[in-house]
Amino acid sequence: MTDAKTTAKMLSEALPYLQRFEGAVVVVKFGGNAMGDDAAMAEFARDVVLMRQVGVNPVVVHGGGPMINEMLNKLGIKSEFVRGKRVTDKATVEVVEMILSGLVNKRIVQAIMDAGGRAVGISGKDDDLMVCVADDPELGFVGRPVEMNVQVLRDLYNAGIIPVVAPVATGMADNETFNVNGDTAAGAIAGALQADRLLLLTDVPGVKNAAGEVMTQITPDEIRQMTADGVISGGMIPKTETALMAIEAGTRAVTILDGRIPNACLLELFTDHGAGSQIRSTVPRVTPRVKR
Repeated sequence: MTDAKTTAKMLSEALPYLQRFEGAVVVVKFGGNAMGDDAAMAEFARDVVLMRQVGVNPVVVHGGGPMINEMLNKLGIKSEFVRGKRVTDKATVEVVEMILSGLVNKRIVQAIMDAGGRAVGISGKDDDLMVCVADDPELGFVGRPVEMNVQVLRDLYNAGIIPVVAPVATGMADNETFNVNGDTAAGAIAGALQADRLLLLTDVPGVKNAAGEVMTQITPDEIRQMTADGVISGGMIPKTETALMAIEAGTRAVTILDGRIPNACLLELFTDHGAGSQIRSTVPRVTPRVKR
């Protein structure tokens, strides 16, 4: 009975947050260690289905680096690196598309279906969702989005279906395929949809200040200054750059959050606690409804 009362109280306290995000578009970048763990995958899928059930329109964008590396090793395809970044030649991009659009994408779709939701897996190639050019000629088929056509995503979530997007894109030329960084793809999609939230699930607690403390609220100007000062460095730089790009394109807020925390997305959206570092420069577009 005690557990039941606690559950009921939590649901009651969540009401303002459920009202706030009713009809909101939330893009979730799913990746990291959770992708290789069946229990974590199932938990993520339940969270996404719950979001859909209470009126949120989730769009899932995923990565899959470890699975790509595993398959390249099995096939004996050696990777070359330029300035620490993998060169994606034609053979490599074919493996990338096979793993991301096939194996990884359908695992996530299946997990959402198993949790009672409806999901459809697509890639950036479908309906020309994401059109790219080479981000750096030395890196080969690594893409930078230059054109977004997100109506297919709206069609899906307006029909009650959760889109699951693999970060593989088409190019400006015929039969051109690009591998796109998962965070970059999620940011481009969130910006094109002018999403209410972009949630970047990572394997770190969030953005830390010079004292090593996680910052729960950050402005774009603070991000730029911390980057210039070297406080933000390494792998956090591309994530914060993605956040700034998404906000400049129209996303209301971006949260870099720890995907290792159970129910991280629900904590971020439906409680005061939060689960990471939120970057925003505007007031919320969607506010709790007040009956007068």
